[in-house]
Amino acid sequence: MSIFRADELRMLLHLILSRILLSMGTLLLVSVLIFAIIEILPGDAASRILGRTGTAEMQEQLRERLGLNDPAVVRYGRWLGNAIKGDFGNSLAGDRPVAEVIWQPLKNTLILSAAAVLLYLPLSFGLGILTAMYNGRSADNIISAIVLFGMSVPEFVVGTLLIVFFSASLGWLPAISMIASQDSIFTIIKKLSLPTVTLTAAMTAYGVRILREGLIEIFESEYVRMATLRGLPRWRVIWRHALPSSILPMLNVTALNIAWLVGGVVVVEVVFTYPGLGRLLVNSIGDLDVPLVEATVLIMAVFYVFVNLVVDIMALVIDPRLRTKG
Repeated sequence: MSIFRADELRMLLHLILSRILLSMGTLLLVSVLIFAIIEILPGDAASRILGRTGTAEMQEQLRERLGLNDPAVVRYGRWLGNAIKGDFGNSLAGDRPVAEVIWQPLKNTLILSAAAVLLYLPLSFGLGILTAMYNGRSADNIISAIVLFGMSVPEFVVGTLLIVFFSASLGWLPAISMIASQDSIFTIIKKLSLPTVTLTAAMTAYGVRILREGLIEIFESEYVRMATLRGLPRWRVIWRHALPSSILPMLNVTALNIAWLVGGVVVVEVVFTYPGLGRLLVNSIGDLDVPLVEATVLIMAVFYVFVNLVVDIMALVIDPRLRTKG
């Protein structure tokens, strides 16, 4: 039996389709911006490949072979069409296919991001519920102070402090997170610990704050008070009555946090020398490796838009008010 009426289902499908089309349009605009920004940089691929030793004649021959003399619109269309098929060309630094260069760093970044999200979810819900239950008491004040610290301090500062304390002082965890193929699971976990905690600290701070404020407001509502007066256990009131009403704001902030990983992971990977997509982007910019920069930024943009699309669709399914407004 369907949980939606026929008219609701049609409206939901219409809104989902509109969100998908909007996301595709956003990605198209992002691809134009990426290509345009690279286009206005000084020099071109031919001069970067040949370097200072290349003569004007050699550069002109290479431009002709690479199609760099074609109009910008033609080159953009060719680049976008190949990118859709997964062909980003060859890296200028290593003369290898960009897709081959990106694959392993992309996997590493996804592993680090997944570890941060898995740690973020129980911490955010647990601490958010705890601070709301003990609103105004010592536990709430201490956790809230830590949360404010986490919201105000940049991730590279948090990472540096963790390195100083856990690596330099105590020697418990490695300061450099260079993962090797022969590393055991235990070694990989140790190397991932500090960058994961650094990412989770900033994410959890916002999650706890949003959930706390939402739950405190809901605890004052009539239906929660009635559930409490009926003698229901405190945990049941929270899980069955209060928490479901806070899911949508928490879902939104979780989406923002996951999308934030696109930028936050760049800083954290550089701080901990983690071989991920963010560090690859920084290195490719330093090497003026244009195809690699374009591909990396485009992949990050796809991830950002995809996360927001999934959360939009989940919000439409969960909250009927959004379908009515649509």
